[in-house]
Amino acid sequence: MMGPAHSLSGAAAWLGVGAATAAAGHPMPWPVLVIGALICAGAALAPDLDHKSATISRAFGPLSRGLCEIVDKLSYAVYKATRTTRDPRRSGGHRTLTHTWVWAVLIGAGSSALAVTVGRWGVLALLFVHLVLAVEGLLWRAARMSSDVLVWLLGATSAWILAGVLDQPGNGADWLFTGPGQEYLWLGLPVVLGALVHDIGDALTVSGCPILWPVPIAGKRWYPIGPPKGMRFRAGSWVELKVLMPAFMLLGGVGGASALGFLS
Repeated sequence: MMGPAHSLSGAAAWLGVGAATAAAGHPMPWPVLVIGALICAGAALAPDLDHKSATISRAFGPLSRGLCEIVDKLSYAVYKATRTTRDPRRSGGHRTLTHTWVWAVLIGAGSSALAVTVGRWGVLALLFVHLVLAVEGLLWRAARMSSDVLVWLLGATSAWILAGVLDQPGNGADWLFTGPGQEYLWLGLPVVLGALVHDIGDALTVSGCPILWPVPIAGKRWYPIGPPKGMRFRAGSWVELKVLMPAFMLLGGVGGASALGFLS
């Protein structure tokens, strides 16, 4: 799928989680719902860091473009080292390592560790990166018409304000994990969810997605998971633009309203 659809699906997924926790009798504080949805929307772009033409590769200028090249080479090296004789030969690393559950768990755990060990500056860094990506995905038309510096300023300002909101008692810094020193440990959850939602979205396209690596399936360690080929679509096709994106908006709206108690 394309960047805007990925971001919409990520936001909708976290709002759905919020609705589920509210239904279970443990509603999220509204800052957790909003910030989690924005982080998840940004994280849903992150697996494409292995593709030089992806939204994320352009989001932070030369830094993200350079990182994209490194991740592409790393992903390709892992693919070559772990492929079986039934896995096809490739010339690059797109849709390999960064499109697996292993990568999703690792970046989520790393995000939680950064927030817990570094503290406020780690939280601000996580928020800044994911808010910039969320703007690039959810408001992509406006982002393309604006300069990168303006988008970065928006991300930095929003990160500072939202971190301050979370710090207020009862606003969710210690949501889910309430032990001493576990504030912001939950920030890794929308990161994991966003990456997995991205992978599921790509699995619906004609190429499929090797989400379950390194579990061997049909003799392939990089088996492209997906529905029957007749149900798949091409990225950027009318199915994505006219069906899936409106569906993500509707589901996200219903999920958010339910999470906030408007539909109870």
